[in-house]
Amino acid sequence: MGKEFVKNITGMDEDFAQWYTDVVTKAELIDYSSVRGSMIIRPYGYALWENIKDALDKRIKETGHENVYMPLFIPESLLQREKDHIEGFAPEVAWVTHGGEEELQERLCVRPTSEVLFGEHYKNIIHSYRDLPKLYNQWANVVRWEKTTRPFLRTLEFLWQEGHTCHETDEDAHEETVKMLEVYAELCENILAIPVIKGQKTEKEKFAGAKYTYTIESLMHDGKALQSGTSHHLGDGFAKAFGIQFSDREGNLQYVQQTSWGFTTRIIGAMIMVHGDDRGLVIPPKAAPTQLMIVPIAQHKEGVLDFAYNLKDRLTGAVRVGIDASDKKPGWKFNEYEMKGIPLRLEVGPRDIENNQVVIARRDTGEKVTVSLDELESKIADLLEDVQNNLFEKALKHREEKTSIALNFEEFAEKLDSNKGFIKAMWCVDQACEDKIKEETGATSRCIPFEEEKVSDDCVCCGKEANQLVYWARAY
Repeated sequence: MGKEFVKNITGMDEDFAQWYTDVVTKAELIDYSSVRGSMIIRPYGYALWENIKDALDKRIKETGHENVYMPLFIPESLLQREKDHIEGFAPEVAWVTHGGEEELQERLCVRPTSEVLFGEHYKNIIHSYRDLPKLYNQWANVVRWEKTTRPFLRTLEFLWQEGHTCHETDEDAHEETVKMLEVYAELCENILAIPVIKGQKTEKEKFAGAKYTYTIESLMHDGKALQSGTSHHLGDGFAKAFGIQFSDREGNLQYVQQTSWGFTTRIIGAMIMVHGDDRGLVIPPKAAPTQLMIVPIAQHKEGVLDFAYNLKDRLTGAVRVGIDASDKKPGWKFNEYEMKGIPLRLEVGPRDIENNQVVIARRDTGEKVTVSLDELESKIADLLEDVQNNLFEKALKHREEKTSIALNFEEFAEKLDSNKGFIKAMWCVDQACEDKIKEETGATSRCIPFEEEKVSDDCVCCGKEANQLVYWARAY
């Protein structure tokens, strides 16, 4: 069994990037494809995405949105209509120049995002205020030609949802922008147990072509931030570029106010880096493809396997349950399912059967508890809830411990290195200071938090008067 029994994972504190690569491959979430920067999402990884997708899709539909599907290709002339938008995406666009052996008369862009496609469609179907709001969402793949790639976090092709909506008024669009950010935040915190900071992006960091961008930011184990979801108020820029007009309640022609918002497979990378440990994945129960794995002990003995399968049948419907009845040794199975992050492991052997009990091990703490078969379902439910809550509280504690306040530039640079994480510091809103911080420390503005704070009167960079608090961090 040797090498197969212990699947070596690099220590997190030894080499975090290698730890991450080891986990995503050895836990069988992904495999690498023959195209640089593209990944194969394996069944276990895709089942995880499906759980996240199903939870989000339910919330999107509950807020009145409908799912649609837009084409993969965008004509270059269509993309060029919104100047700021195309300039923002130009370095990442993949182009199709030939169809078969024929050179195309016009290049086709492989969608990096679909604002222009929705814009063209909305122009054709919106005519009156009675047609509004239009609340559409798309589940799709997009392509962005990234220079540096890492599975889930930054790949040439990734999966996501992108919402695109049209509204009568600026106020309605603002309400939509806030509402969908709240949906993302609730999903991250309640399903994925990832605490987030909600706020607004600076002008420099906002989405290309947007009026403003709202974001949720989370902190990884290594102290780097990850943008975990964004919601954009697009104003009427796209509407003017595409001629999306409607007759208002007084009969006057108006341009619609638009929003867009997106949530991607990179959230799986966030989950891995927030909750994982040196043994591998730790998956929050609400997102886990398998919440409880049954491992029979001494399964060669009479009645053990039958009892284990009966337990599986009994628990199916109450919990997402699996069983490993292979001939591998229990120790190998323990190692395997710990690495795959399964929240609970149920062990049952001849002595347990005799005593009308099972042993359940928690992935988050490693604690083992003996549970009577008479209270099995309720105890499992309690344990899953406790694991879910514990993961969130642990991640929140880590974020709080890794959040510092800096009052001047020297302190900013020192704390960024000594206590890797978020830095809360005042900013004078001059982009020159934002640029200097990035150039000299590698930290970027993550967001201007909705919960206003004032930690000093002066800009952390230039020392001038400042009223804007910003969360800064090095980021993925």
